[in-house]
Amino acid sequence: MSFQLISQPKTIFWDFDGVIKDSIEVKTQAFVKLFASSGTEVAKRVCEHHLANGGMSRFDKLPIYLQWAGEDPSPPRVSECCGQFGQMVLQGVVDAPWVPGAETYLRVNPHQQMFVLVSATPQDELEQILQALNLTGCFMGIFGAPIRKQDAIRMMITEHGLDASACLMIGDARADLEAAEANQIQFMLRRHETNAKVFAGYTGPSVKEFTAL
Repeated sequence: MSFQLISQPKTIFWDFDGVIKDSIEVKTQAFVKLFASSGTEVAKRVCEHHLANGGMSRFDKLPIYLQWAGEDPSPPRVSECCGQFGQMVLQGVVDAPWVPGAETYLRVNPHQQMFVLVSATPQDELEQILQALNLTGCFMGIFGAPIRKQDAIRMMITEHGLDASACLMIGDARADLEAAEANQIQFMLRRHETNAKVFAGYTGPSVKEFTAL
């Protein structure tokens, strides 16, 4: 089932963290470290929210976390935290393990599909990561924050005249599922320990790794 679903679409929209790279823990620990000085309760709350809201941009998360920490989430302060967070995670994401089979599938592209990357990572940081991994050329389009995933998918479908019924979104977060649903394209969940609770009731197509594809 997974093989058929991933091999048939002409276009695949990929999330990055947790789908291409096993980098969820890198960002979880960075959020915890960023708010460790605010106390264990705040840090725990930040960690739980982050894990329950994968696919949500740090630009949207940080104002919430700053309020929990008793700080004014002013644009300059949010920007400062975004910069600190980016410095913490960039190399960690580059060095994180690949999701088994993902690198080979992307580089070999066995079914000659169009690949598009849609991520909540800031655009400039996402491009730096891809350049470090020599992965930029694998994608026809690369979209990071502040462009939202559902908007990026819609833009690609509209600008390239794509058939929505021949598109697939592979993600590991509710935001990915919602982006697929908003554009009426198929969705495949990449399952892992971190999203088990969030997708406890999910019954759609899913995959743990890409080695058998």
